[in-house]
Amino acid sequence: MRIAILSGGQGWHVRDLQRAAQDQGYQVDVVDFRRVSSRCAAGASPLDATDAIIVRTMPPGSLEQVVFRMDCLHRAEQRGIRVLNPVRALEICIDKFLATARLEAAGLPVPRTIVCQTADDALQAFADLGGNVVVKPLFGSEGRGMLHIEDADVAWRVFRALERTQAVLYLQEFVAHPGWDLRVFVLGGTVQAAMKRYARQGWRTNVALGGHAESVPVHAVPGDLALRAAQACGAVAAGVDLLPAPDGSWRVLEVNAVPGWRALARVTGLDVAAELITFLRHDS
Repeated sequence: MRIAILSGGQGWHVRDLQRAAQDQGYQVDVVDFRRVSSRCAAGASPLDATDAIIVRTMPPGSLEQVVFRMDCLHRAEQRGIRVLNPVRALEICIDKFLATARLEAAGLPVPRTIVCQTADDALQAFADLGGNVVVKPLFGSEGRGMLHIEDADVAWRVFRALERTQAVLYLQEFVAHPGWDLRVFVLGGTVQAAMKRYARQGWRTNVALGGHAESVPVHAVPGDLALRAAQACGAVAAGVDLLPAPDGSWRVLEVNAVPGWRALARVTGLDVAAELITFLRHDS
């Protein structure tokens, strides 16, 4: 099997996938998403020679560039090349509004969310959500760019500034939590491992922002929520983020279709990269 890893560079996750694929005897090509090209009625395209594609990262680009990259992945799928995750799952999960809407439609507990395009509408949403919200970029990862806003004057300034950049304003009610959330790694319809992520300070638990993690068993309720959330978004491999609410229930925050696993592998001992390669081999 020949595997292409699509990324924006040679980061740790790319090297870990290379190691795992080579350990299992597969040829690996690391392809920069920014160099992907395709052909119609002009011979074979570079990706046509591969058997499977793992999408590791999507580098920043213009709308045209991002759409073209997704077009290339759709074309690969149509030609019978295995793409992990499926392209539609990538499209859903990269878009926080679309993913949240899918989760809600599946009957999963999500925070109250209002998405709008003007500062005036966002100010009304701020009030409707109780004056205590988290503002997130529609496209984003690792907790970067998120703001916790409780002050109406701060909300006014932030929303006006975002409006000038033509950003979509994505507001979620702030769910008080005990200083940790749960990241559940799902692969092929099974829960593989989970970790609690503790905030270093403040409210964001992301390990990339300085939080720390510990391995934990997954009990029936959060495990079922994670599996249903991944299925609702069409994700075969997913990092599902769950937040414990004050009343003991759970909220599904996010389904990440390009999850990082450096901290998860370290605290759980699970060789995630090897599991992904093995899954591709058996499921292709």
